[in-house]
Amino acid sequence: MEAEAVVKDWWLYQGTGAGADRRTRLEAGSPPPWRDFTGIPDPGYAPPGCGGPAWERTRRRGEGYVPDEPEKDVVNTALHLRRPLLITGKPGVGKSTLAYSIAADLDLGPVLHWPITSRTVLRDGLYLYDAIGRLQEAGLEQLRTPGAAVGAAAAAGLPDGGRAGAPLPAPSISRYLRLGPLGTALLPQDRPRVLLVDEIDKSDIDLPGDLLTVFEDGGFTIPELARLAQEDPTVAIGTDDDPEAAVRITQGRVQCRYFPVVVLTSNGERDFPPAFLRRCVRLHLEPPGPEKLARIVRRRLGVDIEESGEYGDLVRSFLERAEDGDLATDQLLNAIQLRLAGAWSDPGDRDRFLATVMQHLTGPPA
Repeated sequence: MEAEAVVKDWWLYQGTGAGADRRTRLEAGSPPPWRDFTGIPDPGYAPPGCGGPAWERTRRRGEGYVPDEPEKDVVNTALHLRRPLLITGKPGVGKSTLAYSIAADLDLGPVLHWPITSRTVLRDGLYLYDAIGRLQEAGLEQLRTPGAAVGAAAAAGLPDGGRAGAPLPAPSISRYLRLGPLGTALLPQDRPRVLLVDEIDKSDIDLPGDLLTVFEDGGFTIPELARLAQEDPTVAIGTDDDPEAAVRITQGRVQCRYFPVVVLTSNGERDFPPAFLRRCVRLHLEPPGPEKLARIVRRRLGVDIEESGEYGDLVRSFLERAEDGDLATDQLLNAIQLRLAGAWSDPGDRDRFLATVMQHLTGPPA
């Protein structure tokens, strides 16, 4: 039998009350003095809320996650401290899904996803700037309107206004800038966003250290906008959610109001520097045991393992095979889904069935 669920008064994630009420408690709570930020939201910018296809994807994925009490304790610790949550564990244990669970449970809107590779650098997460595209458009504009430069200079009252060949004004930089997932998460907003930094252990050795200043300051500067601040102090650019969103950035500075809910995942392929680790709240996820697997299957597929000998046998087979190599929980869900659909129904196919849907994630295929 499943143990009675524990709910603690201080929990925000998976606590008592509606998700919107607990989100309000998160926003109204007193952060540590060193995690209190002062960004001012742009009244003309409305981040994606709890509606639309992106939110539906977040909600559906997040509601299928089944956290244990220790997991809830660690997640809520990170929420109260306004610190990034670093989740480690083998592939397939639900590290990424936990980020969606937090967003769905607290009604925080669609998850911002930043997948990491060995070529990823900090700027990829902060913002994207298409300098080549801007240069090309400036050149094309010169070719299209050779006389426009004179008129533009004259209208501006410049000394060279009547001289042929005066340069055209460069096209607006706003069309060529867009915030990345980390930059979007750091926008000053009325509610924190959830940012999933996926597989940070695959990054270049410098990325964790580069993130430290951004995580400490809760903001960053876009140099391309800072250089233009005297001529154009406020520029509207797109976001990772919507390139046409046009959120206004002043003096080239992005500064959060609420520190985002940052979830970093790692498969344990590398170690991180102590300075990075001490700024994170760490959670290690172990592969689920029989009781948690039963709860996951019930939540995701509506199947009660205790009342079904056939599906209970699949869980036991999954656990036995997991002793010889890594398996992911979704492999068990795939097996049960196939049986629910009537596939692989011949008892003589059982061994081939298991070998097909429960192949080990490490080592050569069976």
